[in-house]
This record gives sequence, structure tokens and C-alpha cells, in this order.
Amino acid sequence: MDGGAADEHLVREAEKIAVALGRMFPGLCEVVLHDLRDPDHSIRAIENNLSGRQVGDPATELGLARIADPGYPGVVQNYPNRFPDGRPAKSTSIGIKNAEGRYVAALCLNLDVSVLSPVALTLANLVATDTGHGDRPPETLRDRRARELRRIIEELAAERGCPPRSLSRADKKALVRQLYRDGCFESRDAARTIADLLGVSRATVYNYAKPPTGSG
Repeated sequence: MDGGAADEHLVREAEKIAVALGRMFPGLCEVVLHDLRDPDHSIRAIENNLSGRQVGDPATELGLARIADPGYPGVVQNYPNRFPDGRPAKSTSIGIKNAEGRYVAALCLNLDVSVLSPVALTLANLVATDTGHGDRPPETLRDRRARELRRIIEELAAERGCPPRSLSRADKKALVRQLYRDGCFESRDAARTIADLLGVSRATVYNYAKPPTGSG
């Protein structure tokens, strides 16, 4: 395959990518393939035409810069841009070089951010919270009984001079028995909370909670 045929092959492959990308984001992202071998008629394909350009229109300034300088960056990403009617855009330009290191094509994506801005504003308003409730008590959405159980366990462990997980086996067993006598197992997730705080399994917690053998 000679150089010209190889370059044409590259451009044709890039054209497939341009069409596929454009059809993935209909009405939102303009995708333009420039054939930089013919700068006066460089637009080879255009999907989601948001800029009003046509196939056969000339290259942009960025395309001309690539033609003039093979060392120009291969990817210029997420730079601010504008459509002819003033709408803001976010653009990315990807240069495609041939085997000799010359730019033969450029794949450009122009995202219409004017469409997304109202959506972003709506989402921001949706997740915003009102901070003007200084007289309201603090609140979490976790189970209040679980928080109370945690506090009780930490206080009982503190009386023994160490954090819950550092208690001896005998102390952990005595603590669980006390919790059981005090009715702390009524909460649905009590055994899991106790097990997590003491660093044991739930089975161990239930075993500790059993009355001593032979008790009446």
C-alpha cells in the first residue's frame, strides 16, 4: 500500500469512528472529521451538525496549525469554544498522524454545554440543603437505638479501662450478659452492632448471651 492509499485508509477508519460517536450523542455533541490533506475543503464528515458547517468546508485555525507543525499536540482536550450562534461549547480535538509523522486528519468533538447547564442547575438545586435551621437538634438517619447501644457499650468498656475491642474474653462475656439483662437485644440489629464493637462474630455474641449452664 503506497503512502496515499495508506493515508486514505486512516481517514476512512476515522470516519467510521466519527459517525459512531455522533450517533451515540444525538443532538448533544457535534463530531467533525477533518481531512487535513485538503485544508480548503477539510470537513470529511459531520454528525449532529450544531455549528452549521457542511462537508467540504475549510479547516479551522487549529487544523491549520497541525498542518503547519507536525509537533503540534496530538490531543487538545476540553477547551472552551462557541458555536456561531453564541452557544457555549466544550471541545476536544484529536490529531491523526500517518506513518511518516504528518497529520492527515483531525477528529473534533464539540459538546453543547448550553443544553447541560440547566440540567446541572436543576440538580444543584435538588441536592441543596437549607442551612437556616440553627435551632433544630442535629439529626442522623441511622437507627437511634444503635447509637444508644454504642454509647452504652463504650461507657461499660470505659469502666473497665479500655476500648470495647480490647476487653478480655471474660469482660466481653460479662458485658454482653449485662446488655442482655438490660433488654438491649430487643433492637433488630443489636447483635450485629455489639459484635462489630467488640470485634467478635454474631454467633459469639449470642453464645455469650446464653444464661450460664444450670441456672434456674
